[in-house]
Amino acid sequence: MSSNRILVTGAAGFIGFHLSKQLLAKGFEVAGLDNLNDYYEVGLKESRLAILKSQPNFSFYKIDLQSKTELDTLFAQKKFDYVVNLAAQAGVRYSITNPYAYLESNLTGFLNILEACRNYPVKHLVYASSSSVYGANRKMPFSVHDNVDHPLALYAVTKKSNELMAHAYSNLYQIPTTGLRFFTVYGPYGRPDMALFLFTKAILEGKPIDVFNHGKMKRDFTYVDDIVEGIVRLIPKSSTANPAWSGMNPDPATSFAPYKIYNIGNNSPVELMHFIEVLEDKLGKKAIKNLLPLQEGDVPETYANVDDLIHDVDFKPSTSIEYGIGQFVNWYKEYYKIK
Repeated sequence: MSSNRILVTGAAGFIGFHLSKQLLAKGFEVAGLDNLNDYYEVGLKESRLAILKSQPNFSFYKIDLQSKTELDTLFAQKKFDYVVNLAAQAGVRYSITNPYAYLESNLTGFLNILEACRNYPVKHLVYASSSSVYGANRKMPFSVHDNVDHPLALYAVTKKSNELMAHAYSNLYQIPTTGLRFFTVYGPYGRPDMALFLFTKAILEGKPIDVFNHGKMKRDFTYVDDIVEGIVRLIPKSSTANPAWSGMNPDPATSFAPYKIYNIGNNSPVELMHFIEVLEDKLGKKAIKNLLPLQEGDVPETYANVDDLIHDVDFKPSTSIEYGIGQFVNWYKEYYKIK
């Protein structure tokens, strides 16, 4: 990339932190934006931020995506070359009990990002979607070229909506946009509401863990470094129109507009019970399992087809859960000072 001014929204979040760190290591000038909300412990976000702030090429802006005026001012001042939008209200479960938080953050917030990219043009807008958009789909592995119109929870609806909104702006204003469907991301500095964090905490404290679908759930667990590598490779690859696209046989992953969708997943589903066994091994302690049925709004299996990612940027996520969980456990024990 010849020009290197990048905005990362959600920079104090799990993926945003790791991405910002990698971009800084590669010499880019990174502006990190986050509202530091209290969806989970703010102290963890501040710890991530402290590491980023120690880098000379990092600047932080405490702004909420819903604040259009502040966002526009930032875009006008900084004239970003690239934008990576990772800021969102996360969590499938939380969307069932707090639906309005998702409309405000994930829809209004994303609209403000799109408007800013329109008024202060950027070379490429990359944004986080989610594997949850596949909803009721059962054809495995999940392909970006398959239709995804049967979401199971509002979180998935907002992520699918982001893809549709991006397409409209790519069409109307020729903004190159790329949506990334992430598959169950885990790793050091991970989110406290995710299974790996919850399980680790409970097992170390001798408390039971809730194992849904009686442990028969399968997830395409993807290590955070693989997610970041995929994003970094895609940032300079601005989306272009697909000349073969046809409205008679529409491909959901491409368009006549500069628009593209990718999966970033490990392409190797792991049964939840095996995931727990690996965690037990790394912790040196057995879990007390509370076996439960499948949760409402959840899917029994996820599995990413990453053919497009391999074809376009020559990258396939491949970190084993043995390595990934080991890295998380090492971080957890060090961060929380556990002997």
